[in-house]
Amino acid sequence: MNGSNQSSQESLPTSQSTEHSHNHEHLDHTHKQVDSTHPHVHSEESLRKIVNRLSRIEGHIRGIKTMVQQSSPCPDVLLQIAAVRGALDRVARIVLDEHLTECIARASKEGNIEVEIEQLKAALDRFLP
Repeated sequence: MNGSNQSSQESLPTSQSTEHSHNHEHLDHTHKQVDSTHPHVHSEESLRKIVNRLSRIEGHIRGIKTMVQQSSPCPDVLLQIAAVRGALDRVARIVLDEHLTECIARASKEGNIEVEIEQLKAALDRFLP
């Protein structure tokens, strides 16, 4: 369980060009469900990359839990928590980049960019400190 970036372990096949469609449920500040303006379509490769990173983070969090249960030194636990925060921030950056390059661009072409921009702003309001 180390805090190093494990992105070098990601060896994803780049030959896949199939796409996966899924609907995101956008939430407002009161956590009520708001329907998205369009189905989000992302490549299987992109989804796999994000899911793989989240799976590694999930394992890392289980490792931190074990450290706490074994009474590991607090500075060591805090270091691992910082590593998880950094990993989550990297996943968020990938998701945001994907949203900007795919979803916002698609909404612009379809003529409903204003709605997508408002939904993105609302999401960023909750995401950013």
